[in-house]
Amino acid sequence: MPWLFVLPSLAGLGIFVLWPAVHAIWLSLHESAAFSSEIIWYGLGHYRDLLASPEYRASFFVTLWFVLLTVPASVLLALAVALLLDREPFFRSLLRTVFLLPVGVSPAMAGMLWVFLYNPTAGWLNFTLASLGMGQPEWLTDPAYALTAVAVATVWKEIGFNVIFFLAALAAVPTDIREAATLDGAKRFSMFWNITLPLISPTMFFVTTVSVIHAFESFGQVHVLTRGGPADATNVLVYSIYKDAFENFNTGFASAQSVVLFGIILIVTAAQFVIARRRVHYQ
Repeated sequence: MPWLFVLPSLAGLGIFVLWPAVHAIWLSLHESAAFSSEIIWYGLGHYRDLLASPEYRASFFVTLWFVLLTVPASVLLALAVALLLDREPFFRSLLRTVFLLPVGVSPAMAGMLWVFLYNPTAGWLNFTLASLGMGQPEWLTDPAYALTAVAVATVWKEIGFNVIFFLAALAAVPTDIREAATLDGAKRFSMFWNITLPLISPTMFFVTTVSVIHAFESFGQVHVLTRGGPADATNVLVYSIYKDAFENFNTGFASAQSVVLFGIILIVTAAQFVIARRRVHYQ
């Protein structure tokens, strides 16, 4: 009887997660014959091509830089916002809704919003810079600014998700511990560093891990804002997979990239768990 209750979930997991993963591995070991529908065995050839591809290496480093731009900013800004909201409980419900709104917006709609903001001639951002007598960059067409522009849009989209978890963690911090520290003369920063931060460290670990995974899997905002350009400046790994699979129709090579990306995320997540053993404190 228990298996009957979990069978729908297991079926969904098998159909939509496990089978596509196994099929992707199978595709990465095969190649479509030219001008035919025949599938031929290619072995590890796609993986060798991947390691020898300068375009893939460039995409890998673009993704790493994108992760560094988005993850610390989204986590630290969300923590700062949550701390401010925790001090002002009267406005908490209203502002929590305001910060959560971007999470409910689809990546396509969020991308279109930032397209208007980044518009070089009619965008609000360049209008403000012009009012201050500053230059107006080509945010989405200049390789020097494009990745940063996409990262800013991503942080705006993800920060509300992190704020909700931090608010829940802060609400769970025992008030008697804070009151005892205040009576002992603890300063605000000392109380945060020695009491609040260790107590919310499991949430910090969870939010950081999820943010890293989301950053490696970023696609929607890149597709809407820059389509991997200009000059592949925003060609992150997932968008490279998309182009090889659905524009170049090289499914074997794209599947090999998917398998390698899964391995990268798995290694990074495992490293975070190893580090968290010394840094995270569970009550």
